[in-house]
Amino acid sequence: MDKFKLVSKFNESHAQKESVDTLTLGLLQNAKYQTLMGVTGSGKTYIMSKIIERIQKPTLVIAHNKTLAAQLATEFRNFFPQNKVAYFVSYYDYYQPEAYIPTTGLYIEKETQINEEIEKYRSKATQYLLTRNDTIVVASVSCIYGLGNPEEYSNIALNIRVGDDIKRNIIISKLTDMQYTRNEIEHIKGTFSSKGEIMEIYPPYEDYIVKIEFFGDKIETIKYVDDIKRKTIETLKDIYIYPAKHYLIQKEKIDKAIKSIIEEKNERVQYFKKQGKLLEAERVESKVNFDIEMIQELGYTAGIENYSRHLEGRIAGSHSFTLMDFFPKDFLLFIDESHITIPQIRGMYNGDRARKQTLIDYGFRLPSALDNRPLKFLEFQSKISKAIFVSATPTEFEISLSKESTSHIKNYPNSGVVEQIIRPTHLLDPEVEIRKRENQIEDIKKEIQKRVKNKERVLIITLTKKMAENLSSYLKDEGFKTQYLHSDLDTIERTDILRSLRLGEYDVIVGINLLREGLDLPEVSLIIILDADKEGFLRSRDSFIQIMGRAARHVNGKVILYADNITKSMKESIKETERRRGIQQKYNLDNNLIPKSIKKTIDTQLVRQNKKKNTDINLNIFDISDKNKLVRELTLEMKKYVKNLQFEKAAIIRDKIQELKLS
Repeated sequence: MDKFKLVSKFNESHAQKESVDTLTLGLLQNAKYQTLMGVTGSGKTYIMSKIIERIQKPTLVIAHNKTLAAQLATEFRNFFPQNKVAYFVSYYDYYQPEAYIPTTGLYIEKETQINEEIEKYRSKATQYLLTRNDTIVVASVSCIYGLGNPEEYSNIALNIRVGDDIKRNIIISKLTDMQYTRNEIEHIKGTFSSKGEIMEIYPPYEDYIVKIEFFGDKIETIKYVDDIKRKTIETLKDIYIYPAKHYLIQKEKIDKAIKSIIEEKNERVQYFKKQGKLLEAERVESKVNFDIEMIQELGYTAGIENYSRHLEGRIAGSHSFTLMDFFPKDFLLFIDESHITIPQIRGMYNGDRARKQTLIDYGFRLPSALDNRPLKFLEFQSKISKAIFVSATPTEFEISLSKESTSHIKNYPNSGVVEQIIRPTHLLDPEVEIRKRENQIEDIKKEIQKRVKNKERVLIITLTKKMAENLSSYLKDEGFKTQYLHSDLDTIERTDILRSLRLGEYDVIVGINLLREGLDLPEVSLIIILDADKEGFLRSRDSFIQIMGRAARHVNGKVILYADNITKSMKESIKETERRRGIQQKYNLDNNLIPKSIKKTIDTQLVRQNKKKNTDINLNIFDISDKNKLVRELTLEMKKYVKNLQFEKAAIIRDKIQELKLS
């Protein structure tokens, strides 16, 4: 059996060990829910890793966005280099769901652009879960959407060995059943080719092609081959080939499913006719008839997932299989930034249903389309064996569940919440000061000058995008190296701005709520919050605590709130920050410890390279052979970044490849 083995240059601190011991005790005593309340910089990922090593169970970690999921996956890969760490997020670069707008009569077809590399990681995740016990999957909330039956996915896999006597047409038939398509021209993931004595298969979850060489009907060799260099990477004795898609249609189920679809269609047509809705009746009949014809002829149709209930033989109202069904029943779950992730999970079902109900009401879909859906929250909870919520600001929901789940355990905190306040770096939570708004801009300028003199950075938090832009422009005119940051900028540009802040190309970033969870900016020593007394989502207790935490990676960390009144959220967040600061301060004094700012390397290579390419490279000067060579080189570079889960960097190179191909 494969076991988790943590590899780290860090030594477990006394405080971290206490947290690991308590949470492990809860898991061993069958506590379904626990909470790890860890402050910024306390090593939450390291604590999770220590727990995984102790418990030795396949683990699912859910994050609330792709970027944080990629960051976590990279950290877990570093901690578990000998084990399997997978990344499972939505594979769409672009996603426009099918929709209908009754007020304008506008029907919008589903439109997607699938990221092939992310699709590969999704396939790897399910393959690992079915073949190894030492698997960690870091996922976004896409893990609660339909995926296909894990039993069918596993049972249909093709196992071949060197020396097997098997006709090629049998393998071809099996590959077709697994949704592979034949392509003799180019190697695309999910395709295969068969020429003479050689068959090549490109599984969606592999980095390499599987090359099978025959002698007659006997398999002579099986190899992994690099697609570009055509170099043998590894020679194998046997291999399992898993399906090209997670959603499979077994032939024996199609006839029964089509009969069921036709019955529902006829019922729906009669319903519309009785309501006098002849247009809707005609619409649904023609749409479903077309889809049935495509399924019969090709085994697939656009939007086939909307018929999943029929194709899987499920009862009305039931949900599809999800990634969580690929795990064993006793798997371990961590919900990262739970105060955000849980509301996301809770809200997915209602949003999906509202859109589909409109399509159903106007004859674009059958009512059974509602059963192609994300999990309801109670369904999600029913799949949990043991979960640990991870957040610096857990809500009452997490706290109450944890308290109830751990009430039977002796020597466990009464609240069910394990606090990780002590940082291995000995850094304190920042000082917090409230100042009046009068003359705030002049005051801000003086504070920035102090930080710039010490080569430190400043974040300024505003309430609106317009204010962020105006203040940024004003500070630029005053001679400060300043940039604004908000959601109108694309992901890559936002990443480059933050990296430039760390490099010192900017001294000040002005933004709104983007400057909260998941940012690691150790050079920032001052955070300024404007309009702090404007009570609301962006100025709530939890938001304040998360924002203040951004200054907790610097020894001179400080937060200034500009406000004319002191709100309840301000009082509570300051009280909590001072409590945490006091605990760390006492610990440092008792143990004669001196806090030190976090030092972290900055990856500048791609930013510089990208800027140079955008200004210096004239694509039209290359001849065809040069272009092809450059595309191959850039493709290798892109794959390297994708392999390391650095998708933003990979996206820059991908865009350059597309530009070269079109030039």
